[in-house]
Amino acid sequence: MEKKNIDWSSLGFAYTPTDYRYVSWNKDGKWDKGELTSDPNITMSECACVLQYAQTVFEGLKAYTTKDGRTVCFRPDLNAKRLADSCRRLKIPAVPEEQFIDAVKKVVKANEAYVPPFGSGATLYLRPFVFGYDSIIGVKPANEFQFRIFCTPVGPYFKGGAKPITIRVSDVDRAAPHGTGDIKAGLNYAMSLYNIVDAHEKGFDENMYLDPQTRTKVEETGGAN
Repeated sequence: MEKKNIDWSSLGFAYTPTDYRYVSWNKDGKWDKGELTSDPNITMSECACVLQYAQTVFEGLKAYTTKDGRTVCFRPDLNAKRLADSCRRLKIPAVPEEQFIDAVKKVVKANEAYVPPFGSGATLYLRPFVFGYDSIIGVKPANEFQFRIFCTPVGPYFKGGAKPITIRVSDVDRAAPHGTGDIKAGLNYAMSLYNIVDAHEKGFDENMYLDPQTRTKVEETGGAN
């Protein structure tokens, strides 16, 4: 497979469109067989459940080129299981594990020219995600859902590799006790956006979030920023 003409060493962790992505629909209580498409756009109602009530979950995994030229992913079965767990928590029909793995294989194979060569330090990042598609104005789960996977070649998440970073002990909580902190829901990451920008503006690389059930004990002993 001839690789795309990309400067692999200069890639950051950013989105670059590739040739194909996978789309499957759930409109009648079960997932259809899904298919590849070259269209990267999603058209939906302004009242789509994902826009109104953040009914969406996602995963992230990578495809690599091995030294002997094979293309591999690391344990996609575990991503399939976690996505299914996340779906159930947000009242989304769980994507079957076999379908998830088959979709991953289809997307990687269709975009194999974007899998960076061995030794480049780059990888092909896959983003599976599921969201409530139809119009929902009352607070309830959607009736229709899309399961999609797109991929994009990326460099290391942290440029320059592993190195010491400055950590701020956060004054806010990212997840509430008995909440959704154990699943990969979009709403969990939205909760961290203000705090990560605030940390960067104050010279920190990242936040450390404390257990909200025990954080008062840390504060009482002087565990501040």
